[in-house]
Amino acid sequence: MLPKRAPRRPWGRHFFAWRCHTSGVDFGTVIWVVVLVVAPLAAVLFAGAFGMLDQLGRGGLFVDERPPAPAPAANSPAAIAEREEDIRQLVQARNDRRQARGEGSLDVDAEVRRLMELDPSAQPEEEQQDVALRAEVRQLVIARNERRAARGQPPLDVEAEVDRQLCDLAPGAPSSADGV
Repeated sequence: MLPKRAPRRPWGRHFFAWRCHTSGVDFGTVIWVVVLVVAPLAAVLFAGAFGMLDQLGRGGLFVDERPPAPAPAANSPAAIAEREEDIRQLVQARNDRRQARGEGSLDVDAEVRRLMELDPSAQPEEEQQDVALRAEVRQLVIARNERRAARGQPPLDVEAEVDRQLCDLAPGAPSSADGV
């Protein structure tokens, strides 16, 4: 006959054999272990997490679009320099294409100066507004002349009427409705 085996113990009973006896460790020792080992490790991991926070939510199709820097103020030295650099790049590219085709070379500096003089935004902003206002008033006067011609009335002098209306629009100027 075969010897009888000892009955199998449930798995949970073996777990208690691995139990750690900490009766000899006091609370102060545990605190020092946490402070000296765990706290520096946590600090290093916490500091490294900031780079991961920047990447949070970015998948493989994410495009990093930072807000563009604000444009310099109109007609400031920075805006003029930026405009001149852009024009210079365009003229240089056109010159390079001409040379690649075997045509003559352009004087890039002279062409940039010519184009900068043609640029309407190079004028002071007050003059730009005045030119735009004058053009709009001129269109209104021409339309008024067309209506007058349709009624059989003589047309007005366009430039004189534009000047008169701009004087009426000027702040502090007496208007033609005041009888002046």
